[in-house]
Amino acid sequence: MVAQPHVTEKEARAVAEEARESGWRKPSFAKELYLGRFRLDLVHPHPKADPQDAARAERFLAKLREYCETLDPAVIEREARIPDEYVKGLAELGCFGIKIPESYGGLGLTQVAYNQALMLVGSVHSTLGVLLSAHQSIGVPEPLKLAGTPEQKARFLPRCAKGAVSAFLLTEPDVGSDPARLATAAVPVEDGAAYELDGVKLWTTNGVVAELLVVMARVPKSDGHRGGVTAFVIEADSPGVTVERRNEFMGLRGIENGVTRFHRVRVPMENMIGGEGQGLRIALATLNTGRLSVPAGCTGAAKWSLKIAREWSAERVQWGKPIGRHEAVASKIAFIAATTYALDAVVELSAHMADEGRNDIRIEAALAKLWASEMSCVVADELVQIRGGRGYETAESLAARGERAVPAEQLLRDLRINRIFEGSSEIMRLLIAREAVDAHLAAAGDLANAEADLRRKAGAAAKASGFYAKWLPQLVTGRGQVPTSYREFGRLATHLRFVERAARRLARSTFYGMARWQAGLERRQGFLGRIVDIGAELFAMAAACVRAEMQRTEDAGQGAAAYALADVFCRQARLRVERLFDALWSNTDAVDTQLAKAVLGGRVSWLEDGVLDPSEGTGPWIGDWHNGASTAENVARRYLPSTR
Repeated sequence: MVAQPHVTEKEARAVAEEARESGWRKPSFAKELYLGRFRLDLVHPHPKADPQDAARAERFLAKLREYCETLDPAVIEREARIPDEYVKGLAELGCFGIKIPESYGGLGLTQVAYNQALMLVGSVHSTLGVLLSAHQSIGVPEPLKLAGTPEQKARFLPRCAKGAVSAFLLTEPDVGSDPARLATAAVPVEDGAAYELDGVKLWTTNGVVAELLVVMARVPKSDGHRGGVTAFVIEADSPGVTVERRNEFMGLRGIENGVTRFHRVRVPMENMIGGEGQGLRIALATLNTGRLSVPAGCTGAAKWSLKIAREWSAERVQWGKPIGRHEAVASKIAFIAATTYALDAVVELSAHMADEGRNDIRIEAALAKLWASEMSCVVADELVQIRGGRGYETAESLAARGERAVPAEQLLRDLRINRIFEGSSEIMRLLIAREAVDAHLAAAGDLANAEADLRRKAGAAAKASGFYAKWLPQLVTGRGQVPTSYREFGRLATHLRFVERAARRLARSTFYGMARWQAGLERRQGFLGRIVDIGAELFAMAAACVRAEMQRTEDAGQGAAAYALADVFCRQARLRVERLFDALWSNTDAVDTQLAKAVLGGRVSWLEDGVLDPSEGTGPWIGDWHNGASTAENVARRYLPSTR
């Protein structure tokens, strides 16, 4: 096994801090929300697409829908592969270049249209959505659009638009959310004209079928080389690149995710994206909008869940009436409907904001990913419960019995990964929390530095007092306390007043946490997670209200239904927010940590007596991997002929 770079906690944090974008050149609705300022003007009136862009998108989506109706999801689920002809059809429609500019052979459509396309193809089978999003959201196109040179864009974007599948390779067998330990090396050779890559990448979505790869590798620091984690575009058929395995998962049957080995792979210098040491920064910038593909897929899943719940609950009769008429089931249907509306509102608003470009949406995109991945899993679980035994039964089995092939259990399995990849929910909460407390850390200075001495802390306290003397009084009163505020929103006005009051309460709570724990706040992950979750709910409430008002002005009939959906969602969300506020100060975090230490120390291992563990002896927790030439068969394959 390759020796991992020895990295201390301090060094790991420094790498992550260096990679994040520190400046705020544009306004941010969510950043202001965490500071206690409800900037409704940043999202209302609801942004709208340019009419010409909307018309082009509508024409494309109509063709895509017609094509998707010819696809059989059972084939993908049964064979655990997407048929080549399905991918060929998607490529011919331009689905691999939806957001790539027309000047490079793409469709040049908006983020809004892209999200709608992902919802549509994902409703056929989740793996189709993953194929397209891994290619365009985090694969070659997005990093090149953000940081590529004109020459790189001209070389690679037309190929991506034609259907040259791409993949993003960061994770390694022993490196997940801690990139400071990245072991894949890119050593300068030929007097700096090229780099030689060695290493192993794990969980390479699209990697098995990719023609182009974005690979993160560490360049050693040396004379003339600043070094650091660096991004490269690599031809997947380059000598020394081997796909050693295609992985299998709980869900997403058909996903082409594997293990890729690099052994002395030559990469020309002109394939480096953005310069040495810029890899993580590029990756994070890519995810600012790239993450929006996850909530798009989650929203599509919720829409389908709502349709199935509605139709089944009206058809299935128990105790003399349709099950949807029983309160126990009716409450689940209401939750699914209201949450689906809010998911749709969050995705639509975030996508429009990404297209407009006038706001910094790094927090909004992260919140959308976190909240949508969590809530959609609850929606799918409730659908399975409504369907009962049929919800637990596979679609294939249902069809064999002559019943409608509803893949509810498949949906639950497929959605579960969204809480893990592109940033697990736990990591997302920490990332968002870092951005949410950015102003506090800037003001507090050495007060938030565990290594600062008393003299430095005293100086920082004097500096911080100036910031808080101006900021804290603003959190005492606001529009949320005025009964007539936001009255243009009708019965939704009360919810917006709640959001305004809750935003100030959230900011005060964050300040209390800073004052109480100072440098220790970063370790209070339970507290920070709840702070983030409150902000996510408030963002969703605002998005739902703003969207409902837009719909009311466009169509009174649909607007009335939208208002009802937004109202019920906000009522449900307010209950969750109040519970989260209570849990900030009344929780079991301390005793949970103590018990976890006891468990890890083996002091309660007797509790595990009486069961067998069939996994024992099957292999190590983390596989024994090493650099060097591959001894495995190369299982790489292609959907389409090479675009080279």
